[in-house]
Amino acid sequence: MSVIEDRVAALHDKTLLLLDDDQALRTRMGRALESRGFEVTTAGSLAEATDALKTALPAYAVLDMRLEDGNGLKIVEAIRERREDARIVMLTGYGAIATAVAAVKAGAVDYLSKPADADDVVKALLAIGDASPEPPENPMSADRVRWEHIQRVYELCDHNVSETARRLGMHRRTLQRILAKRAPR
Repeated sequence: MSVIEDRVAALHDKTLLLLDDDQALRTRMGRALESRGFEVTTAGSLAEATDALKTALPAYAVLDMRLEDGNGLKIVEAIRERREDARIVMLTGYGAIATAVAAVKAGAVDYLSKPADADDVVKALLAIGDASPEPPENPMSADRVRWEHIQRVYELCDHNVSETARRLGMHRRTLQRILAKRAPR
């Protein structure tokens, strides 16, 4: 067992709500968190998360900030109203200081940019008191972060190169060259 799995195994309440409208990320992260010992309930929308909260109130939550049907901060507030000791981490593909501040004010213990590693999420969830979680052991390179962001915008634009290039403020041919290459490490 790893150190993280040992810490999760020692927890009294291992329930966790995972809310993200990106099905691939939700499935992958849900499996990773379950393999580390959490009892994961997944939701793909605010409505699903609200229904899940009616049946059980989790000790932990990993929530996406921007969803198709609203903002994940509503779920932070709903959890905080009924369970003050819950540990909540917000995920977002659109990192900005203003949204990070809003998440922490609403009651989140940390704010991570997508794509977040499951170990980093667990470290943030298990950080003791007001202590900051440890920095990631193997952070993504700047090139990888850039590539991930481009891929996310490309998916949001339904794989339309021209629209993606416009939104990213780059030339279409430059974007095509980037998309043709493998992901950096």
